[in-house]
Amino acid sequence: MNRFLTTQELYDEVRGRLELNWPGAPEGAERKIEIGEGRQRRPSLVGYLNLIHPNRIQILGAEEIAFLDSLPAATRRTTVQRIFQPQPAALVLVRGIEPPEDLAARAKRSHVAIWRSSKRGHDLLTYLQYHLARALAPRTTLHGVFLEVYSIGVLITGEAGAGKSELALELLTRGHRLIADDAPEFTQIAPDVIDGTCPDMLQDCLEVRGLGVLNVREMFGDTAVKRNKYLRLIIHLGPTVADGEQDGLKRLYGDVASHKVFDVDVPRLVIPVAPGRNLAVLVEAAVRNHLLKSKGIDAAQTFVDRQAHTMKRQRTW
Repeated sequence: MNRFLTTQELYDEVRGRLELNWPGAPEGAERKIEIGEGRQRRPSLVGYLNLIHPNRIQILGAEEIAFLDSLPAATRRTTVQRIFQPQPAALVLVRGIEPPEDLAARAKRSHVAIWRSSKRGHDLLTYLQYHLARALAPRTTLHGVFLEVYSIGVLITGEAGAGKSELALELLTRGHRLIADDAPEFTQIAPDVIDGTCPDMLQDCLEVRGLGVLNVREMFGDTAVKRNKYLRLIIHLGPTVADGEQDGLKRLYGDVASHKVFDVDVPRLVIPVAPGRNLAVLVEAAVRNHLLKSKGIDAAQTFVDRQAHTMKRQRTW
């Protein structure tokens, strides 16, 4: 099911930031603003007045009003009808411009909201595009603990009782930050960007077996929590594999694969859990290694290349 906002909900969320006012009786408050099937972006959700590909929210500035004023009376009536024919969610007049009488009358008959703002059209356009892209983006919940480790978003997953929360607690004591425990929400805000946040109900909370629910902000301070972070790495706590059953390549490169979240392949590393292993150190090392790989430095591949070079030299002797 597509996510949507009503005109009233959007107005309530951005009115303070964009200095909006809604003169007269609220018209069209329940109109839906949503992304069409297949995430169609044309027509777009918000933009300057466009009669060919009408936007759900049409922005009118001095240039657009001057264009309407330049039209002959008959053409102007037809143009005003075309503005409201696709039933936009709202018209926004910028820089405090008063809506022309014919535009206001037509909006009232069509039950379309007319908002006014003292800000520039460009400011409204960029902020509304950003706000709607985040609010209407696809969203999912993944089970695990989402943390910021060395400046990147890391989701720690594993079976129940694998020690995810204890590991998160250890990482917090080492200066890393919690975003969400148990049920972080992930949103695709760009073709290759997954943003993770915490549901309001779980904000600042970490549940540790034997200790119950802990308030991380109160225990470690404001710097121990973060509102959101892009998901860059998944670390899965898995069972220990016997040496004879382990793939030789995994000993070189690690148990690395990818996990698809929406349309994005996120690197996924499996760390075996065993008594005596310092998982916090292993996670920190995994994150550091991931950062090096993102810069083109792959220790395992360098070792393989060295070995191949040595074997080639030995054959030539």
